Amino acid sequence: MNLHGNLDPDTAWEIMNLLNEINMRGTTVIVATHAKDIVDKMKKRVIKIEKGNIVRDDKKGGYDSEI
Repeated sequence: MNLHGNLDPDTAWEIMNLLNEINMRGTTVIVATHAKDIVDKMKKRVIKIEKGNIVRDDKKGGYDSEI
């Protein structure tokens, strides 16, 4: 889901808040995004994949944080 492609910031945050509520009820939610501001503020698990390999798995990560 590209949350910044054609969405204004308020709509992107509304969608993320809805997905967060779904996650809090026990459903796994996976979002693929380059939206640094959303990733940094959500502080959720971040998995980075390069060329098909997991190169980072940070439980409460930000966009640029390291393991």
